[in-house]
Amino acid sequence: MTDAIKILVTGANGQLGKSFKKTEEGLMPHSCKYIDMADLNLTRTGDVRHYFDHHQFDFVINCAAYTRVDDAEHDQAETFAVNAEVPALLGELSRKRFFKLIHISTDYVFSGNSSIPYKETSKAFPLSIYGKSKHEGEMALRNNENALVIRSAWLYSEFGSNFLTTMLTLGREKKEVSVVCDQIGSPTYATDLAKAIFNIIKTSVQNKFIPGIFHYTNEGICSWFDFAWEIINMSGLPCKVIPIATSQYLLPARRPAYSVLDKSRIKKVYGLEIPYWKESLRCVLNVLATT
Repeated sequence: MTDAIKILVTGANGQLGKSFKKTEEGLMPHSCKYIDMADLNLTRTGDVRHYFDHHQFDFVINCAAYTRVDDAEHDQAETFAVNAEVPALLGELSRKRFFKLIHISTDYVFSGNSSIPYKETSKAFPLSIYGKSKHEGEMALRNNENALVIRSAWLYSEFGSNFLTTMLTLGREKKEVSVVCDQIGSPTYATDLAKAIFNIIKTSVQNKFIPGIFHYTNEGICSWFDFAWEIINMSGLPCKVIPIATSQYLLPARRPAYSVLDKSRIKKVYGLEIPYWKESLRCVLNVLATT
């Protein structure tokens, strides 16, 4: 592999975009460009078409998303514009401009009524506007031989505001914090997901790009309460974590009660080894302790 692979990452200022910047070095000969909405508003179709008329890429990783789940219930137009119309446009351009599109989706496309891990072929039934918009984005890319969709869940990192950073802040400020114990899933360290996607690109260049829907989270299963308890415990904070039911902590958007994703396909097709969630949590806490 002699020529540098040209990669575009959208949503550059989000936690996943920042995780790509952190992990890209040394993975492959490449040229990686990062853009955010301030650089190119992806909801402006004409501007996007013009941009791709003048820039050529081998891979586009779409991390741009409307992720304010509760706000989405009242901001439906913007939510669908970013989460459904943007991937549809990028999918169309992937065929015209001959690049491979890797689009990030979510566990919120499922109802959460299952008791076994969801496969890529499991029936989608989103409960929220956010979930419905992400599912529509997925549907726009089905049967696109140049598009790969990765559903992930419970994403966290050392960057910005997320469950990890929120729990660390509360753990320092409060004597106790209440966290729901009846929503089950798998945390995902954004750095692990970024590394996995870079490895998928490397495999695709060396062998063959396999399109379709794939699942990726860290290994292991826990509740939000379990996750919070480990964050507080590993950090040595004197804060008590209290388990509560979802019914005691009502929010505008409904969350899937069970959203464990089966990762067999992505491990088999792309040969990925996925870290256990507690190992990754320990890694990010070590990073935060040294910065």
